[in-house]
Amino acid sequence: MKTRFVLPGLVFAAALVMTGCGQAGTAPGSTSTSTASVSATETPSAVAKTYTNGELETIVTKLKDPNGQPFTVIPAAQINQGLQVARTLLKTAVVTPKACAVLATENAQVPEGSTYAAGTSISAADKTTITVTVFAVKDASSMSNQLMASQKAAAQCDTVTVAVAGKKATVKVTPVAVTTSGDTSLGALTTETAATGQKVTALTVTAIKGNLAAQAVKAGVTITPAASAELVKLVDAVLANQ
Repeated sequence: MKTRFVLPGLVFAAALVMTGCGQAGTAPGSTSTSTASVSATETPSAVAKTYTNGELETIVTKLKDPNGQPFTVIPAAQINQGLQVARTLLKTAVVTPKACAVLATENAQVPEGSTYAAGTSISAADKTTITVTVFAVKDASSMSNQLMASQKAAAQCDTVTVAVAGKKATVKVTPVAVTTSGDTSLGALTTETAATGQKVTALTVTAIKGNLAAQAVKAGVTITPAASAELVKLVDAVLANQ
């Protein structure tokens, strides 16, 4: 397995979509553009810790969604199955501009020795889904460095066309300014338009603290940057365990 690391959580977001537990209504492969154009802040690094999958799952079980409901942990086997599907789709996806395709391919790699866990919460009232992914690697510096490198390389990716498995979608990504307790914080609002004209929006907040990363994604038909506050709260709850 390659040890190259880019944006934490991206391949997991794709995996959760593939298994039906991620961004509600999002077409396969569209999550590869979540790195496209983001707003980032950076502060000094914290001391790295190590985490088992079980410890990360425990962190997820303690989270509460905006309605006060606990998150449902996604079984590791389901995540792993989704990862395999995501990798396959990302390899066959045709992404324009090409620079974004490179990012998608690199994000399909999980570092050797990484640990991870994820949970989801579904709101039937407003037809939205929130997915939180927690991710830890052995090399804390590679996490931050690769994240910032991806941000710079993704400057061309504010509008991306993705064609995969016979389906085509256009994705527009708008930076969202966010501030978390992490060393590095990023926010982006993604609007995906399928060939049928159907639109789905997803707001993503990602942060890194030491070797621990947290990503919260809220998806539905109508999501606005105003939802970033609730996602920041979830991300900070995860990073408090660093």
